[in-house]
Amino acid sequence: MKLVRFGEKGKERPGVWMDDGRILDVRALAFHIEDYNGHFFTHHGLAQLAALVNDPGATFIDAAGVRLGSPVARPSKMVCVGANYAAHAKEFGRDIPKEPILFSKATTAINGPNDPIMVPDGAQVVDSEAELAVVIGKTASKVGKEDAMDYVAGYTVVNDVTERIVQKSNGQWFRGKGFDTFCPIGPFLVTPDEIPDLGDLRVWQKLNGETLQDGNTADLMFSIPFLIEYISQGMTLLPGDVISTGTPPGIGSARNPQVLMKAGDVVEVGVDGVGAQRSEVR
Repeated sequence: MKLVRFGEKGKERPGVWMDDGRILDVRALAFHIEDYNGHFFTHHGLAQLAALVNDPGATFIDAAGVRLGSPVARPSKMVCVGANYAAHAKEFGRDIPKEPILFSKATTAINGPNDPIMVPDGAQVVDSEAELAVVIGKTASKVGKEDAMDYVAGYTVVNDVTERIVQKSNGQWFRGKGFDTFCPIGPFLVTPDEIPDLGDLRVWQKLNGETLQDGNTADLMFSIPFLIEYISQGMTLLPGDVISTGTPPGIGSARNPQVLMKAGDVVEVGVDGVGAQRSEVR
């Protein structure tokens, strides 16, 4: 299944994206499913959705022109992995890490997959990073990598937008990556049964139609099971939490000359089989 949240910002409704261009309005049939949040995942929400899709009383709407929000209602935390592709670490002049580099993005930065990205006043070096992200489906504490995939609800796309000067000048990454709208998520939360091979997914980014990033999850240095094990050893992951797994090489700020985001640009990021975003820069 492909889970979506649709409607006006701040008033999104849970839905299921159908391949024929319709959206199943989940709340019209199951009013107790308020949103795709921790309660939903904890109380077997995914299993309930599978039954609703084929319910004769299901209500569908035409997806054309409908705004999509993040497919996950505000998670308790966003855990991101830096330099998880060796070539990306090298283009930044970093040593290849011996263990994952973790940082966080503010949940207030979360944006819909096609909403505008707002560049802050005074920002100078802003670019995007296309990433595959994992959504946690149940409480994970001290999970071994051999069991880690049992804790996955599904996968989505994250654009890790960053103001590089702020990132570097602050001595830590949180503020430069945490501005409002700097974390588009979606369009879908894709359940694991639709992703047969996590180790072979194309991850890409285009700016104004020009391809900047064209990588593959085969090049991830730290796998998703390892990341869940590593993070959960000392930090409990809650249902609905998001782990963004890192970005391949080719980002605009690492190019010579740099290719940076500015007002009027259109940035597209995607992971084949998981979804694609399209955001105007303002």
